[in-house]
Amino acid sequence: MAAGASGRVLFLDGLRGVALVFMVVNHTARWWLDLSVGLSRYHLIYLTVPLSAPLFLFLAGFCVPLSYLSSVGRGERYGRLAWRSVRRGAGLVLAGWLLTLLVFPEEPLFGGEILQTIGLSLVGLLPILPLLAWQSVRVLLVALAIGWYTTFHLAYGHLPGWLAPHPVLSEVWFTGFPPWPWFAFPLLGAVLGWMWADAHRKPDRERAFFSVMLVAGMVCLAAFLPLELWLGNAPFHFTSRRDLVLNRHWNPGAVTCLWILGYLFTVLPLVHYLMETRGFRPRWLVILGQSSLMLYVIHQIIALTLVRQRLGVRFASWWLYALANVALIVVLVGLAWLWPEIKRRVRGMVA
Repeated sequence: MAAGASGRVLFLDGLRGVALVFMVVNHTARWWLDLSVGLSRYHLIYLTVPLSAPLFLFLAGFCVPLSYLSSVGRGERYGRLAWRSVRRGAGLVLAGWLLTLLVFPEEPLFGGEILQTIGLSLVGLLPILPLLAWQSVRVLLVALAIGWYTTFHLAYGHLPGWLAPHPVLSEVWFTGFPPWPWFAFPLLGAVLGWMWADAHRKPDRERAFFSVMLVAGMVCLAAFLPLELWLGNAPFHFTSRRDLVLNRHWNPGAVTCLWILGYLFTVLPLVHYLMETRGFRPRWLVILGQSSLMLYVIHQIIALTLVRQRLGVRFASWWLYALANVALIVVLVGLAWLWPEIKRRVRGMVA
């Protein structure tokens, strides 16, 4: 496992970088592309959502047991780890609210956007961490993750009517990426994160772990494609028509979950192989991943508030749109490269 000077796991930083790039493309497609480019704009928006947000949520869960095991290895008490996780989770929730105030003032302040869901997930996973050492518990938690999503899917038809007389509850807990059903991804990530940490101690077991994950991903993708093409008519393939849209916010349907799981179970082994086995570690991608929280906030201020709302930019050309995205990524890499020095100077002034 390659780690930087800070002890970070580089392939996980690379994965965060991948998620951030797809999130940038998703947001710029929404805000920069003119409707005149046609239905391909919608397909780009739809297909990049599962490539970004679920990966961030999954990685949040995947890394929690790694922090726990590192804390145990240093002889720290569980209470200290719990307090650190609660503090970080609360910080993410507050950062999400600040982003809403700055960029989306018309949206519900306490709506469950992705930072809020990740923050709540960090706290929600704390009770299960000491139990992950037991295989039977891990099996039960995987079943719980599946059931967590399945119950939402079954209740979906009744939720609009039930939430109508409860507007506050609806805005806080059922907009953005609501914990029900999205907590299923951090929960699944926590189980697999523990399993990887255990398998990582022996190279043969680690190879077997990622091989099984890759096969599972390919099976999910192989099941997704024929179902997606069979259930519906063109041009409405790869759209949200079969997903679970609630309060104007997207939640994946069952077929889309196959696409998401196939992607997650494929991208993790591939990125691990490239970065850890082959030693191919694009520095710019790692830098993006290491500053993903700051860049998540900043890229929306740049792309929406500055470029779209202040400058009024819209692209009717795919070439210009692609070049603008490359330029934005370059700016974000530069900001991420400067970020540690900025933090150091700010802390120095505060101290």
